[in-house]
Amino acid sequence: MLQDKINRRKFIKTSAAALASLSMKSPVPVFGSDDEILRIGYLPITDAAPIVIAYAKGFYQEEGLQAAPPIRVRSWSTLTESFMTGKFNLTHLLLPIPVWMRYKNHAPVKVLAWDHTNGSAITVRADTKISGFADLGGKQIAVPYWYSMHNIILQLGLRKVGLTPVIKPQSAKIKDNEVNLFILPPPEMPISLSGKKIDGFIVAEPFNALSEIKTGAKIMRFTGDIWKNHPCCVVVMNERFPKKKPEYTQKTINAIVRAQLWITKNPGETARILSREGNQYLPVPEKILTRVFTKYDIETYGKGSQPQAIKHPEWNISRIGFQPYPYPSATAFIAEQMRSTVMEGDAEFLKKLDPDFVAKDLTDDRFVKNAVVKFGGFDKLPEINIENPWEREEVIEI
Repeated sequence: MLQDKINRRKFIKTSAAALASLSMKSPVPVFGSDDEILRIGYLPITDAAPIVIAYAKGFYQEEGLQAAPPIRVRSWSTLTESFMTGKFNLTHLLLPIPVWMRYKNHAPVKVLAWDHTNGSAITVRADTKISGFADLGGKQIAVPYWYSMHNIILQLGLRKVGLTPVIKPQSAKIKDNEVNLFILPPPEMPISLSGKKIDGFIVAEPFNALSEIKTGAKIMRFTGDIWKNHPCCVVVMNERFPKKKPEYTQKTINAIVRAQLWITKNPGETARILSREGNQYLPVPEKILTRVFTKYDIETYGKGSQPQAIKHPEWNISRIGFQPYPYPSATAFIAEQMRSTVMEGDAEFLKKLDPDFVAKDLTDDRFVKNAVVKFGGFDKLPEINIENPWEREEVIEI
C-alpha cells in the first residue's frame, strides 16, 4: 500500500485529541506516566542506532536506569503518535517533527541531543537515467514525512534548478517543471521503486543501500554531501524530564552519547547487532548494514560515477555520523526553511516563528554537553571544532 495508513489529516486529529486529554483523566497519560522505566520506540532505520545500541550494550543499565526492550514501528506517524500518547518516553524523531509538535500543538517536547548526522540519500531507478536534481522534472518522488529533513533538503535542490514541488494524486498529470511528492513509509520505498510505482525516493538508511544491492538502484546524491553533517533524527523526551528529573535525564543522555562513540569505533559490530543475523532490531541483512556504516568512497560515488552521489569529497564526512551536539545554527536554519517547504496541512504557524527563538527554546543542551566532556571530550568527536565547540556555520551546496 503506497500511502501511509495513518495519513496526516487523521494523525493531526488523533494528536490533537491526545493533547486535549492532558486536562482530562486518562488511563494512559499523554507523554507517559511518572515511572522511571525507559520505554523506547524506534523506526527500523540506522538513525535509531544510538538509542538501540545503548540498550543492546547495556549502557542504560550501567547508568543505573531501567529500560524495557525497544519497540519497532513502521511509520513516522505511528512513532510520533505513540510518543505523544505516552507509549514511549524516549525516541528519535526527525527534527522538524518536534518543531511542529511544540509550536503548532504546544506539546511539551524537548530535543536533548542529535541522534546522528547525515545518513540519508536520494535514490533513483537505474533505468530512469536521472543524474541530478534537474532530471527530476515530471517525476514521482516519495518522502518519508512532510515534516522531515528529507522534504526540506529535496525541495532546496528542486528550487535551485527551477523545478516546482507539488502534491498531487499519483494519477494526476505532472508538468515537466513539476516534481510530485507524496508520503511513503520507509520500509515500502524499495519495493515501490523496483516495481516502478515511483521514480525515486529520499529516505534514511538502510533503504538506500538495500535498493542498491537488491535492485541495482542508484544513489543520486547523499544528503550529507548537500548539507555538510546535517542533523536528521534527534533524541526527544517530554520536557518534564529535564525540568523535574535532571539526574535521570543526564544518565539517559550519557548512555546515548556513549553508544554514539561506541558505534563510531565499531561500525562492523554495530551492523551485526542491528541486523537480521544479530539482535534483529532492523529486519535487514548484515551485509546491507555494513555498507551503510562503511561504504562512502569516491571510487564508487565520486567524479566519473553516474550519478555522482559525492561532489564534495573535501568535506571528509561519513555516510552516517554520530556527533551528538545540537547546534543552534542548524535548528534555526531548519525553522527558517520550513516556511518555504511545500507540505500538506495547515503550516501557517511556521510563518510566525522566530528561528533564533526556536533554536533556544526547542533544545536543552546541558546534558549532552556534560556527556561529551564526561566521555572524552572533543578529541573523540572529529566533527566538532575544538576551538569553537558549541557553534558552527552551516554549509549547504546543492
